[in-house]
Amino acid sequence: MLSSSLGAAGCGGVALLLLGFAVREAAVVRRLKRTGIRTRGVVVDHTRDDDFWVPIIAFVDQQGHRVEFERQMRGTGMNLARGLEVQVVYEDGKPQTARVLRRKDTVAPVVYLLLSAVAFAGGAVLLALKS
Repeated sequence: MLSSSLGAAGCGGVALLLLGFAVREAAVVRRLKRTGIRTRGVVVDHTRDDDFWVPIIAFVDQQGHRVEFERQMRGTGMNLARGLEVQVVYEDGKPQTARVLRRKDTVAPVVYLLLSAVAFAGGAVLLALKS
């Protein structure tokens, strides 16, 4: 009985944490879309992360510095070919906030975080009903 209650509390806590991450990511993306600096980037290389190849994208910021970043979205079907030109958006003076400006890269992370939060919340409810 006590373990079900602890499990429900743990699942609920993780759900809230994931929900917070989703809200934060949605706010960052919204801010970038509204006030971010848009430029063109090029996929210059790939790096291995667990089981997936992650594209490394390079662009030149407003100060003329070359900036490289890894695409945040990872997974099957999320690779970008080397040499592909993509639109990039970043905050003024903070090129490390860069995101690829494509629906997959702006909406998918928020959706995955929200779905994960719902799954953990559902687990919390099931564990709470069990006790």
